Amino acid sequence: MIRRYATLWLAWTVAGLFYITQDFVPRLYRNEPVSWQDVFVGWMAAMYLCAAFTPALLWLGRRWPVEQENRWRRVALHFCFAAIFSLVETAIEAPVLVKLGVFPAAAKMTSFRTAFSVLLVYGFHGNVIRYWAVIGLQAVFRAHRNAQQRERESLEMKAHSSELAAQLSTAQLNALKMQLQPHFLFNTLSAIMSLVRQQKGQQAEVMIARLSDLLRLTLDDVEAQEVPLWRELEFLRLYLSTEQVRFEDRLRVRITAEPEVSEAFVPHMALQPIVENAVRHGLGQSEQAVVIDVKATRVAKNLVLTVTDDGPGSPPCGFEGKGIGLANTRDRLQRLYGPGSTLLAENVSPRGVQVTMTLPFHAGRLEDGACG
Repeated sequence: MIRRYATLWLAWTVAGLFYITQDFVPRLYRNEPVSWQDVFVGWMAAMYLCAAFTPALLWLGRRWPVEQENRWRRVALHFCFAAIFSLVETAIEAPVLVKLGVFPAAAKMTSFRTAFSVLLVYGFHGNVIRYWAVIGLQAVFRAHRNAQQRERESLEMKAHSSELAAQLSTAQLNALKMQLQPHFLFNTLSAIMSLVRQQKGQQAEVMIARLSDLLRLTLDDVEAQEVPLWRELEFLRLYLSTEQVRFEDRLRVRITAEPEVSEAFVPHMALQPIVENAVRHGLGQSEQAVVIDVKATRVAKNLVLTVTDDGPGSPPCGFEGKGIGLANTRDRLQRLYGPGSTLLAENVSPRGVQVTMTLPFHAGRLEDGACG
């Protein structure tokens, strides 16, 4: 509060110094005699009276803001207030200046009526202008403050929208990931059921034990959208060990990863559905042994993961079937990395299918939904 009033008095002091120079310089130019003391005291007395009235003027400006509805009625009202202010300020200023003896020909200005009349003639319009200067500056500062408030609210809304978008993207990613977990679980249980029906109890027991390890490993990373590549390959090897129980010597696996990419982050369970497709469509449709080759390499700023099998391949347009594996993985890549990722499935010569996944190489976990 004290700082606010000090600022008001300082502002009116500056205004008083401006009026003093405006009054003094023309007289000096015309070689008129002028008393520095009279000019200084006269103007500063008027300015400090205006300073004393300023809180009341600011209250009027807050009570009837000129920039709101019914603008012209408010402007007319403030013109009335400006006239009243000018009359009251002059009525107080006149006896003060007479008492201080700073009127020109002060000896003739001994009565309040005479001093009031002279000041009203010379100062009425100036007081009206000073009233409007206070109201106008208040309106400018209020508009600036409102603009800042709207900007803050806009930033808060954008931040809130971004937070909601991130939460939505995270929810969508989690939904995509949750599709994969029961998908491979049901397929594995179906394989176990097939072994039981074939009376291969020992193999079924091994698969159940390995499925238990798979579920434990899956639960360890249930909240993670990304894991280091070595962790993903650990999960993949465990999954393939369950498939090798079913297919024995017919399934051969090679996993190759360069040492420099082992700490690179990849989507959790990104390779499993691709390898599962290779097992189902490669080995499941072939009477011969099938080799599944998984490779991880770094190419410039990208991590390239390839899954290749030498099975019978896929017929034209056969990669976009009703299964969720490739479509789900492609959606997850787009939401995590945007256009910087690709997933391409194609037949290779002389036989087999190759799926190539390309994503930005990074060794730190992305924020969920950062590129979604």
